[in-house]
Order: sequence, then structure tokens, then C-alpha cells
Amino acid sequence: MRFIDTNRIRHHSALLFLSIMLLTLSACGDGKSRTTEERIINIQAAVAEKREFRPYLSATGTLNPYEEALVSSEIDGIIRTVKADEGAKVAKGTLLAQVDDIDYVFEVKRSEAALNQTVATLKNTQIEYQRKESLFREQLVTQQQFDDILTRKALAEAEVERAKASLGISRQKHARTRIVSPFAGVVKEKKISPGDLVKNGTPAFTVIQTQMLKLNFSVPEKDVGKLKQGQEVTLRVDAYPDKEFKGRVNIVAPSLDEKTRSLKLEALVSNNDGMLKPGLFARVQHYTDIAQAVVVVPIISLLYEGDQVRVFVVEGTIAKERKVKPGGKYGELMEIVEGLKEGEQVVVIGQQNLAEGVKVNVAR
Repeated sequence: MRFIDTNRIRHHSALLFLSIMLLTLSACGDGKSRTTEERIINIQAAVAEKREFRPYLSATGTLNPYEEALVSSEIDGIIRTVKADEGAKVAKGTLLAQVDDIDYVFEVKRSEAALNQTVATLKNTQIEYQRKESLFREQLVTQQQFDDILTRKALAEAEVERAKASLGISRQKHARTRIVSPFAGVVKEKKISPGDLVKNGTPAFTVIQTQMLKLNFSVPEKDVGKLKQGQEVTLRVDAYPDKEFKGRVNIVAPSLDEKTRSLKLEALVSNNDGMLKPGLFARVQHYTDIAQAVVVVPIISLLYEGDQVRVFVVEGTIAKERKVKPGGKYGELMEIVEGLKEGEQVVVIGQQNLAEGVKVNVAR
């Protein structure tokens, strides 16, 4: 009669159960691993292209008149007439307003009369001098008599010069009764009306020159080394969104603004057709070099993490992470200076879900 060793059966049963469990766990682990390895991320990609672009800096600026003058009265008086209104186009020397000049006209006439009198006196003195000079040579007049006429002649000549100077001042004062434009331009503001009492220095008009405009803008400190006079700029304004205007850098400030850490520049923009107006806000592209071929990718492909910039490129069906060095920005494209070659596929949508070595499916 055989006895069943129950302890041994239990021992074998336990070993069998443990083996089955290990096999089950192993099978489950392999399945999960295969699932991870075979997971595929759908993405969209774009090809890194080499294109020709002119390097430029983007900025915002304001258009200002080429010249702006506050025209003031140069004498005291009453405004008799005003000849120009705001917005009027004027040439250099155009009469803007007239101060009542009657007192100044009389002063000119008095000065002219005084000059005529001194000239007549001088002529008589010269005739007498010539006569006594001849007599003095013949020793028919004394030295004292000759010296007297010589002195009178010198005094008469001095009186003529004084009268001429007085007449010049009188005429200059009369000329100043005319308030005129200092240059060709447009009347921006009229500050006087007929009947106003003005004094020397009273503001009368503001005149601006607009055939050429000044574009004032600033560039950050990091780009200062790229700047120089004569560089081309283009600008657009909201008033004419489809039109591009051109200019050239005229002034590069000698020092930075300590508060903003930026450098101020001025460009001259032709405005012969009068389309542009002083005060307009402008979006500026400041070209710093000639056109050159660069590798560019869509800006949306870039991932920023601190000071580092990364992209994911597609190699076959695998995503590879790359650190890149960006350069200039050209609209929706960014130049890549280092880390990427022309023709490589760059992930533009879905890169946030990627990691090194993940399988991808490029959506078409």
C-alpha cells in the first residue's frame, strides 16, 4: 500500500504556481514593453531651406518734419493783416503776416532826409576844402585855416556814415514788419490774428518742412555693432498698409540711452508726394548688410528652455533632438546659424510630445 506524501505535493504545487505567476508577469511585462516601443507619435514637419535674405533689424518709430520753425514777430506793433492759414503751403520768404508799418515808414523817411542833408553838407565842405587846399599851396591861407577845413571835412564825412547807418537800421526795422516763412514748407499752426498786439519775440506761426521727413527710432544695445550711416531702411504705416516707403540712416547717436539701453537713430525719408504726415507711427526694417543665403525654419518649430533653443528633426521614422543657434528673424521664419543643415526635416507640430528616439509618423 502506497502513501501520498502530502507535504511533497504541496511543495510541488507551490513551485508550479510560482512558475505560472512568473511566466504570466513576464508575458505581461514583454507586452507592455513592446507597446511602449511601438508607440508612434503623429507630427507635421517642414524642410529646412536655404534662402536669400537681407539681414535686418525690426523697430518702431515716428515720422517728424525735416525742419520745424517757430516764427516770431521781430518788432513791436499791431498785426494789420494775416496772409496764411494753417495747412497753407508756403515758399521761402512768403509773407505770412504784416505788422502795421506806418511809424516805421516815417522813420525811414526821416533817416533818408537826414542822410540827404549830411551828403549836401559834405559836398559843400569838399568844395571849400579843394579851394583852400589850392590857396594853402600858394601860401594864401594860414595853416590854421587849412587845418580847420580839413577837420570840418572829416566831421562831414563821419556824419554821412552815421546817417547811412541810421537809415540802414530804419529800413531793417521796416522790413521786420513783414513776418515771412524762413523756408519752403507748410503752416502747421497760426497763433495770431489781425488786431493782435505783438512784441519782439511773440510767437506768430509754426512752419514745418515735409518734402523730406525724419524717421526717429531706436535699436537695442545688442545690435549696436551692426549700425552705420547710409544703411537702407523701409517702413510701413497704418494709413497705407500695402505701400512701402524707403529711406537711409542719416544720424547714429553717439551714446546709448541709459534708461532703455538702446541707441537712437534718424533716417531721412523722401516725401515729395506728401503722402506721409509728421507724427505717423511707423514699423521699420533697418537693413544691416547685403542679401545672403541662410538656412531658415518656421519659427513655430523652435522650443525654448532657458537660454537653450531646441528643435526635433526626423531621421527615417525616429525623432532626434537638436540644440540650435538662431540668427535673424525674417517674418515667420528664423535663421539657424548652427545645429541644422539644409534639407533636414524639422518637426513643426507635435514636438512638445516628443523625446529623443521616439517613433513618429509624418502627416502629409
